[in-house]
Amino acid sequence: MASQELENILDHYRNPRNYGELADADIRVKDSNPLCGDVVEMHIKVRDGVVEDIRFKGKGCAISQASASMLTERVRGKRLEEVKDIDRQYILNMLGIELSPVRLKCALLSLKVLKTGVYTYLGEKLKLED
Repeated sequence: MASQELENILDHYRNPRNYGELADADIRVKDSNPLCGDVVEMHIKVRDGVVEDIRFKGKGCAISQASASMLTERVRGKRLEEVKDIDRQYILNMLGIELSPVRLKCALLSLKVLKTGVYTYLGEKLKLED
């Protein structure tokens, strides 16, 4: 494993960025990985189709929590349409280390939570426009 990438993951785990809640969040979504007990909850403030602010809470292994911290840093300021395009490879590149299939689920939990929230939000907006 690349030591610089591993240090970055550990730093995000020990000092998570954007940790906490947003009282006025437009999106609140939570999910877990029942196999290992990881939990990630995201609160997102959207303005004009852009992620204006984002926070996460959670518990679990270093990979799941660091992934959530790193992902929140990267999506702030992005349009929701851009967020929808983030995929598994984006997360793997972001982490920069090889992952076992079990750890892959840990790494992808934050992406699953983020996308569930964005798609639900956009779907509800569409219903309101009809």
